Amino acid sequence: MPTKAASLSLPAVAEGGAPRVTIADVAARAGVSKATVSRFLNRSDLLRPEIAGRVQAAIAALGYSPSPMAQALKRGRSRLIGLVVADVTNPFSVAVLRGAEKACQEAGYLLMLFNLGDDGRRERDAIEALVSYQVDGLILNTLGRDEAAVVAAARSGRPVVLVDRRHRDMQADFVSLDNAGAVQLAGDHLLAGGWRELLYITEPVAGVSSRQEREAAFRAFTAGRPGVRGAVHESVPDGAEALRRSLADLRARGRRPAVLASNAVITLRVAEAMAALGWTFGRDLGFVGIDETEWAPLVGPGLTTVAQPTDALGRLATACLLERLQGLSVPPRQILLSGTLVQRPSSAAAGDP
Repeated sequence: MPTKAASLSLPAVAEGGAPRVTIADVAARAGVSKATVSRFLNRSDLLRPEIAGRVQAAIAALGYSPSPMAQALKRGRSRLIGLVVADVTNPFSVAVLRGAEKACQEAGYLLMLFNLGDDGRRERDAIEALVSYQVDGLILNTLGRDEAAVVAAARSGRPVVLVDRRHRDMQADFVSLDNAGAVQLAGDHLLAGGWRELLYITEPVAGVSSRQEREAAFRAFTAGRPGVRGAVHESVPDGAEALRRSLADLRARGRRPAVLASNAVITLRVAEAMAALGWTFGRDLGFVGIDETEWAPLVGPGLTTVAQPTDALGRLATACLLERLQGLSVPPRQILLSGTLVQRPSSAAAGDP
């Protein structure tokens, strides 16, 4: 079931457990039809003053409040935006959610959230569930692996905007970090500090566009720089021992070793491995991680990061969707935003070998 990022005021019962007053209750008390009550709620000027007065008195006596969603649907729009995220425990997804939610509120929309729990097989289910709630459009930050999701999105007839991860064959606006630029920014910084043996650590790459783009950018970066060696390690949730071995092998090779972490999830795994090994960031290993977090300054001496413009990504995704809802008809757009290097001691200049 989707979870709501804002209250929709659709309880089955009123506060205190009493049955919710319905339009039928109002009609019975006023001695009119439900259609007459509905007409009063939408165009009271079409009713005779005596009838309108009776309906108004019944509404006041019963404390009736019309459902905001029902009222919106009568106008042809629910003013709901559906957001699907791959994993709500990922700090990136939470930060994008906040940006999108603020933009929705400013435009008079509510945001409904569906969390996949990192299960790409649920993408179609998420889209269909949100469509059943009559959302006006969809923002997708998914893994991009479920081909049935493309069919579900097309069948819905609603505009879609993709965030961070492309979805093969889905024709939609796309808003993302400039992944190649972010990797180059981090790599240039490490090289300027004297780090020459680089290990890129990522979650499994297959089928996820942002991971593929960052890995490809890392390989291209290291391949084009003489005297620099690069390797890639794919980390999985239960792969702590393998990660520690990779870090130990990296440090054993000497030559000023450093790690580039693909996102905040990987940064945490690296921090856990460093603690288990008894190492210190910036002394035993250089480090830069993509994704700025509230805790990055608190880990070791402070972790250097490439901050993603998460608030802007959420806002831009919402803006693109609202433009589509307002009738904009242009080919799918791609918007790439630059990351920002936040320097801390984990990437301080390496000492002599």
